[in-house]
Amino acid sequence: MTSTPPSDGPRREDQRPEGHRIAKLLARAGVASRREVERMIGDGRVAIDGKVLDTAATIIPDLKGVTVDGKPVGRAEPTRLFCFHKPSGLLTAERDFSGRPTIYTALRNALPKDASRVMPVGRLDINTEGLLLLTNDGELKRAMELPSSGIPRTYRARAFGDVTQAQLEDLMHGVTIDGVRYGQIDANMERRTGRNQWIEMTITEGKNREVRNVLEYLGLQVNRLMRTAYGPFTLGDLQRGTVSEVKQVEVERYRKQLARDTKR
Repeated sequence: MTSTPPSDGPRREDQRPEGHRIAKLLARAGVASRREVERMIGDGRVAIDGKVLDTAATIIPDLKGVTVDGKPVGRAEPTRLFCFHKPSGLLTAERDFSGRPTIYTALRNALPKDASRVMPVGRLDINTEGLLLLTNDGELKRAMELPSSGIPRTYRARAFGDVTQAQLEDLMHGVTIDGVRYGQIDANMERRTGRNQWIEMTITEGKNREVRNVLEYLGLQVNRLMRTAYGPFTLGDLQRGTVSEVKQVEVERYRKQLARDTKR
């Protein structure tokens, strides 16, 4: 008569395997944002121990044996966040097929030598300057870009034309332009020189060309636009074309705060 080895007790049906979704780990490792990683998996570019994945729902404990485009993925580094004073005239892109300079042209010499691949948090168009956040963490990037996160972005615009403070205050109620709804905007006149005025605007949605579109709707011609803040991070006196790194303790504090805010 054979004996049955003792079990560790009944396995709960709702017990989940240990680890994280592979898309989350690859995003944390700086490969790309989680959504982009999911697309890469769908395109058959991600494999584990040589077997191509067909689902982003795969749970793994770590990135051992994982390859992207046939290349091994290194261990995820601690999350890093950089403030970059983007000059006007640079594209927020990795490359431009027409040969225009990108932010990475300037970042080659601006980033610390030990910095791994970084991704921009949101975008600034080619003619907009100022604060551009960069991170090696695709998950943090995505969380900070989501409109639902409600993260304020502050801009200073120099615009030609005539506008009143009352018109600017009306933007607190939002405005619809060419069928696109822009939510609450906090706008204030800073100073006026002739028919040029500096206007400070804080938005939370970050829609494409939002500040320019709204000011043009008011009859103004924007001739300079600068982002001065993104959430709690500010441009301050950071010189054009240079980078400063946010302290690790501040990054982790902000990540936890962001996670709490998004759960509400």
